Amino acid sequence: MPSMREPTFLILTALAAGPRHGYGIIQDVATLSETRVSLLPGTLYTALDRLTAEGLVERDHEETVDGRLRRYYRLTSAGVEALDVETARLRQLATAAETRLRSIRPRTA
Repeated sequence: MPSMREPTFLILTALAAGPRHGYGIIQDVATLSETRVSLLPGTLYTALDRLTAEGLVERDHEETVDGRLRRYYRLTSAGVEALDVETARLRQLATAAETRLRSIRPRTA
């Protein structure tokens, strides 16, 4: 499985907390990335359509709030697995970087 792009990783991470509607995902991604990643609605829904087609995300339910339809999405078991695999990959890379940084940092007495 190829590595994920950061926005995809963040969308799946947001959904790991439970079903979210589009605006909730946008807010959660901004929070998780400390505002480095800012998703526009069109970008998010294109990604959600792709993730749905890939079987990683599915529609959970819909509700109407203030006359507007909110569609909620959730992770599928394949989405949980993909997020788990990517998290392990990133952890391995971070560990390798930390190990190498320790070898070049000046040691204190």
